[in-house]
Amino acid sequence: MKVLFFLLYGLVLTLTMARRGVWSAKAASLKPSGRKISRVLVIGATGGTGRELVQQALERGYEVTAFVRDPARLQVTDPKLKIVRGDVLDSAAVEAAVEGQDAVLSALGHRRLWVPSHVQAEGIRNVIAAMKKKGVRRLVCVTALGLGNSAGRMGIIGTFFALPVALPIYFWDKSRQEQLIGASDLEWVIVRPGVLTNGAKRGRYQHGVHVGSYIWPTWSSRADVADFMLAQLTDDQYLQTAPGMIW
Repeated sequence: MKVLFFLLYGLVLTLTMARRGVWSAKAASLKPSGRKISRVLVIGATGGTGRELVQQALERGYEVTAFVRDPARLQVTDPKLKIVRGDVLDSAAVEAAVEGQDAVLSALGHRRLWVPSHVQAEGIRNVIAAMKKKGVRRLVCVTALGLGNSAGRMGIIGTFFALPVALPIYFWDKSRQEQLIGASDLEWVIVRPGVLTNGAKRGRYQHGVHVGSYIWPTWSSRADVADFMLAQLTDDQYLQTAPGMIW
């Protein structure tokens, strides 16, 4: 009986995340601005994916602004890197960081999985407001498989164990984050990776709105997630959609 209840709980939670997350339906009326992108802002730059975004963006020749709470944690130096101290929940600080940028890359997250938090949703709300005010159009944000039309594509273990046991509060915040992005008129792309690893960049991975597995767990290295996110700065294929991305 307990097992049945747990499975039912996992199923209900999966359906809830399906309803709360963004469903990829490309807006036919959206016309890309065609703005050349040379300056990018990285939100959440001290996390695993954020550091990869900073490093790889610099390698691609972008001028990078890293928005961080603790600059000492970034440990990256480069003539084209500007580090700005600030809190994503401080709308004025976010607005100041967004000014003068051509695009924003968000790798917002937090490590307190069982503590109620709205940092991802409220943080992206501030980012969207600042982008609209400053005329910045392109936003690429990482969330996770298991939301919207990717619900259930975390594999059986992810769907019936990781999500209901470790991630319900975390995913609730992420689902609200997706709602806010999806409701905006920005040139947005939501990237949904599988289970994140610290593996090396392969440069070869699957991506699309139907990737993932209902049975097997799927994986993505943070390095490859950053590679895919950076590609969305100049590729319009997934505008206003939420592609999954796995090895």
